[in-house]
Amino acid sequence: MAHQGQAADYYSSQNNGGGQYQQQGYQQYAPPPGPPSQTYQQQGYQQQYPPPPGPPQQSYQQYPPPAGPPEQGHQQQPQPPQDPKYSQQPPTYGANFVPPQDDKQSFQDTFKIQKPKFNDVWAGLLFIATFLGFVAVSGLTLSRYSRYHKFNGGGIYGSSNDFSLDTNTIILFVFVLCIGFAVSWAYFLAARAFTKQFVWLTGILNCAFAVGTAVYYLYRHLWGAGIVFALFAVFSIFCFISWIPRIPFAVVMLQQAMDIARMRRVHVFLVSLIGGILSVAFAAWFSITLVAIYVAYEPSSSGGTSNPSCTNGGCSSGRVIGLVVFVTFAGYWITEWLKNTIYSVIAGVYGSWYFCAGKPGGIPKAATAGALKRATTYSFGSISFGSLIVAIINMLRQGCSIAQQQEAADGNIVGAIMFCILGCIIGILDWLVTFINRYAFSHIALYGKAYIPAAKDTWKMMKDRGIDALVNDCLVGPVLTMGSVFVAYLCALFAYLYLEFTKPSYNDGRTFTPVIMAFAFLIGLQICQTFLTPIGAGIDTIFVAMAWDPQVAMTDHPEFWERVVHVYPHVQDLIHV
Repeated sequence: MAHQGQAADYYSSQNNGGGQYQQQGYQQYAPPPGPPSQTYQQQGYQQQYPPPPGPPQQSYQQYPPPAGPPEQGHQQQPQPPQDPKYSQQPPTYGANFVPPQDDKQSFQDTFKIQKPKFNDVWAGLLFIATFLGFVAVSGLTLSRYSRYHKFNGGGIYGSSNDFSLDTNTIILFVFVLCIGFAVSWAYFLAARAFTKQFVWLTGILNCAFAVGTAVYYLYRHLWGAGIVFALFAVFSIFCFISWIPRIPFAVVMLQQAMDIARMRRVHVFLVSLIGGILSVAFAAWFSITLVAIYVAYEPSSSGGTSNPSCTNGGCSSGRVIGLVVFVTFAGYWITEWLKNTIYSVIAGVYGSWYFCAGKPGGIPKAATAGALKRATTYSFGSISFGSLIVAIINMLRQGCSIAQQQEAADGNIVGAIMFCILGCIIGILDWLVTFINRYAFSHIALYGKAYIPAAKDTWKMMKDRGIDALVNDCLVGPVLTMGSVFVAYLCALFAYLYLEFTKPSYNDGRTFTPVIMAFAFLIGLQICQTFLTPIGAGIDTIFVAMAWDPQVAMTDHPEFWERVVHVYPHVQDLIHV
């Protein structure tokens, strides 16, 4: 019975777990002396945690058994103190975690919130107001567009509009949506079918496409765009070569994420498909609204065809710019909210796997539905808050992208390079915020905390555990980003070729080419990122869960831990249990 009490002490550990691992975690693989019915079997480890092949010292050299008799070591083991650094203590299996005892226990029962409340309400209300504003602008502009539909043509050709976007542009965006959806879904399925080759495939395709695009633009004598893409190609090749030593670790993490996605009670592929369809639907809505703004309020150029929509006044370039800025900001915020909601749902599922799969009852019942309910109720404001920060940064980067392409189209190479550098700086800021968001949302998904406290606590705990170094050496996030950028550039290139071949009258002198290419890039990027969000969310949540309780990885998922140690032995020195 003494060992039963010791097992309970082990599972109630929060910090300073290294000593307990020396006493008990090691003992799981080498049973202590004495009859099994009184020690090893009583702790319930004999069937659940079979000893791995080979001596345990080979995998856990940094955790040697303590000197002296095991019983004495157990008796002298102190109870770890509460750590005041975290506003919420590190979990037992997870903070506020109740291990499921049977198949009837739900996600809400397993990951209970101590004091359920709606967090960051102001951000949620502001998001709703922005969405309603987008609906109002879309309805008004589409109404004006429909009145003069014939003036803007019924297809690719036949438009009388020579001063702003028209039906030709809508068809262009329809093709972009189809390309974004098809390539993104195929890319996601490739991650499922060719997991080992996925990282290599992404890097090679991205580098080859960047080089090919640069060569094509230079061939067309678009010197500004050609030089910018040439610099991007050099950067991509350098990054890929520097990543090669870390690819095996990324492959292990990606394989683990895909193995979990195939498990019972996990709906990762379904969530990805539904999220992708919603992303495409909103992108179509956004594209039509963008074209309708130009049609409804763009004044005709001097000496050109007059805009019948402006007969009663109300048209101006300032109004067009203002409305485009607003719908672009709203579009970024809405799509970021959609991605982060999907992220939170998947984080709840993968957190359930990490803390529950090795326990009686397994993954909680309806984990996906339970995580979705929490994301759209108590955590709605927190997700809106985190999405708002990213939306603002992306707006700034979008402006730099348009300005860069405009300078390149005008032949101003210096200006194009300067805006490219500014865009890179903003991109680094975007990466930093997104990096923090990813792990904050994992905390929010499981424990329903407000955005800022969740971000602070999660990052501090990851630093203390040493997981931050582990995260930096994992390439899955950069690989998924590289894949999304590949799809985005493919959509932008299609937009350029479409405009070159159809030659719409409104685009004489390539006036609208930079704007249309920028929005095609945006649409492709957001669609692909939405499809790939479940993969990144799963891997990020595994890292966060390991920061909360690394012992669970070693005891409940020994095969996964052994594979990580095999390709990345340094992990044993990084993680501070």
